[in-house]
Amino acid sequence: MIRNSENQYIEPDNTYYEPSHDSSQGTLALVVMVTVLLLILTTVLAVMFFKDKFTGSEHDENLLNAPQNSGFVVIATPTPTPVPPLADYQNPNLYPASALEDATIDEVVSDVNPSVRGITQTIMSGSSILTSYSRTNPISMGDPLYYGSVPGIFTYRGNNFRNCASFGYTNVGVEPGLEQIWEFSGIGSRLASTQTFEWTGVSYTGQALVIKWDDKVRNDMSSLYPDKRAKADFTEVIVAGLDGNVYFFDIDDGTQSRIPIYVGCSIKGTPALDPRGYPLLYLGQGDDNADDEKFGMYVYSLLDGSRLYSYNAKTDSSYRTNWSAFDSSPIVDSNSDTLIWPCENGIIYTFTLNTNYAPGSGSISISPEVVGLKYIYVDEQGSHMGVESSIAVYDEYGYFTDNDQNLNCIDLNSMKIVWTLRLGDDTDITPVIDVENGRPYVYVGTEVDNTVASGTQDCGSAYIYKVDGLTGEIIWQNFENCFAYNGETSDTDQSGGCFGNIIVGKKSISNMVIFSFSCTNGVLSGNKLVAFSKDTGTRVWTEPDGMNIYSYSSPVACYDETGRAYIVIGDSIGQVHLFDATTGKRLVHIQTSRLLGTPDETTSGIVFEASPVVYNNTIIISTKSGSVFAIKIL
Repeated sequence: MIRNSENQYIEPDNTYYEPSHDSSQGTLALVVMVTVLLLILTTVLAVMFFKDKFTGSEHDENLLNAPQNSGFVVIATPTPTPVPPLADYQNPNLYPASALEDATIDEVVSDVNPSVRGITQTIMSGSSILTSYSRTNPISMGDPLYYGSVPGIFTYRGNNFRNCASFGYTNVGVEPGLEQIWEFSGIGSRLASTQTFEWTGVSYTGQALVIKWDDKVRNDMSSLYPDKRAKADFTEVIVAGLDGNVYFFDIDDGTQSRIPIYVGCSIKGTPALDPRGYPLLYLGQGDDNADDEKFGMYVYSLLDGSRLYSYNAKTDSSYRTNWSAFDSSPIVDSNSDTLIWPCENGIIYTFTLNTNYAPGSGSISISPEVVGLKYIYVDEQGSHMGVESSIAVYDEYGYFTDNDQNLNCIDLNSMKIVWTLRLGDDTDITPVIDVENGRPYVYVGTEVDNTVASGTQDCGSAYIYKVDGLTGEIIWQNFENCFAYNGETSDTDQSGGCFGNIIVGKKSISNMVIFSFSCTNGVLSGNKLVAFSKDTGTRVWTEPDGMNIYSYSSPVACYDETGRAYIVIGDSIGQVHLFDATTGKRLVHIQTSRLLGTPDETTSGIVFEASPVVYNNTIIISTKSGSVFAIKIL
């Protein structure tokens, strides 16, 4: 509104003008009206501001910077960085990612300082001994959500935290079920280096790998059968056998997707795929029974199935000179192009790969440079050195267990052990990392081996730990009683305790860490899943039904779209079980059958020591008898 020469309020358009009879009353009315309008405007602006705050919409800068009316102050605060959306190739079981920062090892607690135990550390580069080392391209591995660049399960327990052997959502019906949908029964055997027995099928840990190939890479693969190369969204299962071959399958129907690769030595542990989606397969030799004199690791091109590289670790000067098996499953740091791989000779190897590959080019090459660390303590014997567990990595720090009962932390950029914790018994399982309140913690458990005397059958304690990853401090410790026979002192030993790897809970079970204990009723009898509180280490639940037979296979957690958690585990008589992870109650189980639907169908001789993976609703698990099973979760 505007005033005229008589101090009267008029509309800009005089068409509707009528003079006021009392100018003072008009002024008062105007003041009241303006005040009301200002209050309404202020309220509206405030509501819009707070609505934006809660909905995450962007604000108008002029509005935020404008002076505010008295009586209602709006304070502009920075908009929090939104969580990036989940990409198609990322695993929803790991989403959203934790906010990881560069880690700094705090002052380690005194009793885990390596110097207290008189450590000797030697850095090796080829035939040279280095007095110190600083990696040119530093390793820095972040949240496992970003480990892979294509959909898949690339290494043992999935990623650098070793915390997820499932990919995608697993939707379970109101009446849960399990159905065997395909089997491959053609994995054979190979004579062991002792020449006293044969390795058969797939053994501990023996996990399958799964990858959904990028179109450009898949079209480059001359080794793929033409129908698989032409198949959109082709997802491949890869299994390495103790017979010296690597087998490839279409996850949908179990048909072979390419000719097996003959490596010529037993592969006992879990191989690894390159998480960048590159057609590279990393294989570790499990026994000194190769066609040639090599005892070490191998890298194959999956473009044509050719061997690109091999490393003969038996020629290195190690404290354990007679055994150079690579039973652990390696990790690849994509940013620094580095392969990280502990060996049973007691050396922690890193290979700077110098990878040369462009998707669609039809060729790939590597030219590795090797740096390794060997170490020993004054209270250990060289024959006990060696690493069977796979290494878990947070930033530049790697966590692994060795054959002399140690949980170690290594700085992979300086190649130095920074802390070491002596556990109560032997362990072969892989440490698992969990980030809690911005800090890495490591979970690990032991077998019942050295606490049982030779020639005896006895009950001992399998110890479990939560350890601060930056100081080596034990946060809590607990145990479960398990049985063993002969311990580690005999070739006929039968150990109990923690053989299956640990589940670090996410989503609906994010407050839990779940352990599998074998031989809980006696030697070769009983297996128990137990959930512990991450915070306190106290028991949340103990599996109420119990398993009547032991299991060395690892339990796997999978999740539906609401975040509800389930557990899958195989046992030593060919059964696969599905549990509710919130309560530990078994929902359903299935007895697998070899040669299902044929006159030769049988359930005998099926032993699951290898660990399963779960890809969406499909379980893949291998056996010592030479079968690979696919089981659908219904």
